[in-house]
Amino acid sequence: MNAILISAGLLICSNVFMTFAWYAHLKELNNKPWLLAAFVSWGIALFEYLLQVPANRIGYTQCSVAQLKIMQEVIALSVFVPFSVYYMKEPLKLDYLWAGLCLLGAVFFMFRAKLS
Repeated sequence: MNAILISAGLLICSNVFMTFAWYAHLKELNNKPWLLAAFVSWGIALFEYLLQVPANRIGYTQCSVAQLKIMQEVIALSVFVPFSVYYMKEPLKLDYLWAGLCLLGAVFFMFRAKLS
């Protein structure tokens, strides 16, 4: 399988853990001490790192660091928007679309050499 696809798949899974580690405590542990929330988040983040590190190592065989970072940002927004709408019950905003379009521009510029 293509290293870029493997890397993207691992980054998607990694970002699910990352998003929960960063934001789920706002809903689930809101009335608990912040230190408890930090330890729970660190525990979740461990799984993020167990996926993110191999994702970047595999992706780096075919992509530059900048390309990996842009891919990560697109994936992060793609995971964050459904999380914020469905899990956190935040309203869907048109700003997510504009942010996504800006990221698509970043993808174009970072990957245009591979596209030609």
